Amino acid sequence: MSDSGLAQARTKMEEAGVAQAAVDVFADYYRQLERGETGLIPEDTIEPLTDPPKLEDVDVDDATVRDAIGKTVLIKLNGGLGTSMGMAQAKSLLTVRDGKTFLDLILDQVRAARREYGARLPVLFMNSFNTRDDTLAALENHDDVEVDGLPVDFLQSQEPKLRADDLTPVEWPADARLEWCPPGHGDLYPSLLSTGILRALVDAGYRYASVSNSDNLGAGPDARLAGWFAASGAPYAAEVCRRTAMDRKGGHLAIRRSDGQLILRDTAQTADDEMEYFTDEHRHPYFHCNNLWFDLERVLSVLEERGGVLGLPLIRNSKTVDPKDSGSPEVIQIESAMGAAVEVFEGAQAICVPRTRFLPVKTTNELLLLRSDVYDVGDDGRLRLTVEQAPTITLGKAYKKIGDFEERFAAGVPSLKEANSLTVEGDWAFGPDVAVSGNATLGTEGGRVEAGTRLGADA
Repeated sequence: MSDSGLAQARTKMEEAGVAQAAVDVFADYYRQLERGETGLIPEDTIEPLTDPPKLEDVDVDDATVRDAIGKTVLIKLNGGLGTSMGMAQAKSLLTVRDGKTFLDLILDQVRAARREYGARLPVLFMNSFNTRDDTLAALENHDDVEVDGLPVDFLQSQEPKLRADDLTPVEWPADARLEWCPPGHGDLYPSLLSTGILRALVDAGYRYASVSNSDNLGAGPDARLAGWFAASGAPYAAEVCRRTAMDRKGGHLAIRRSDGQLILRDTAQTADDEMEYFTDEHRHPYFHCNNLWFDLERVLSVLEERGGVLGLPLIRNSKTVDPKDSGSPEVIQIESAMGAAVEVFEGAQAICVPRTRFLPVKTTNELLLLRSDVYDVGDDGRLRLTVEQAPTITLGKAYKKIGDFEERFAAGVPSLKEANSLTVEGDWAFGPDVAVSGNATLGTEGGRVEAGTRLGADA
């Protein structure tokens, strides 16, 4: 390995129009790879986070709440195509309920908060090159999104995949698009800087950013959270939830023993022989919701001081250049997590929020729940659980892709408000007015669930 690989990568990025700040961040990580750094966080270097403050216990006066939400901007991570669900456009354009998409409901939430608090509350979508055109076209149907002349979106960068054998940019003429990868959500910070949006927000009088994924409708505008963050004086804060057995794969917060600093540890930063500690929800009881807050002025100051290189921990992901071809060359994707910025800022905090702040849709299992009577959606775009606890949904491979899912539930999704669990092993099509009670399982033989069928305990 030599300077040649980095030089080739730099040239490739510059020719593709990647911003200089992103190139510099990539170069910093490249040098870490050359030194053999893995980004792993050993268990014996951290202590569990055990007692963060809880939002339900927060007491913030109304004046602070209104002032804080009036200085807040929402940033939605919108770079994903939903490829795991067979989509070829931004996942935020997937229909959730009553003909409304994630994007529609996000904007309903923003409008409702603007009305309630008289706040400007701009919303910005961080798009990728893959999602930008479709998202901007959809936003043309919402002429009230723009605020203070601020743009409605900005682009995250892209970087070359590196050959694992010599760290040179991989070449894949069969599909040149596969030579590139996103740099992870940690790209949020240099992208905000390089696009000039961070400076524009500060100049327009905004002070706080609330960041979340566009497929998480639970993370809507929250004035109380904004008030808590403003009153805390913290430069940065992470939203966490109590882990359950279902959350063992999610990144967790911990405390670094050497200096008492909060840090984030993801799966890719955990050695294989220490995964038992990572997945132990009792040992590490709080996971990061991928919702976070930061002080715009302080982040701008640090980024400018460091030339756009915030110094987030390296995440080294080993894959094949074509994810569908295990025989294609092995590559390394350099990534970083936006939540890892918790360790960059002294005085960063964590706050435990209700589970309702974490409702991501990663598979059709979650989509089925959102479309069912387990949730109600108000005019304010908020999802409200209609039962004490949502049932567990396990759909087989016949439902993995959104097109197959839609075909099998063409007559509507079943009623789930009386269900504890629904497991569908085979390929089943559902007729209208199906209801599930208790625990129900449909076997591998497949078939059709006829109209009006009641599945489960009382079937």
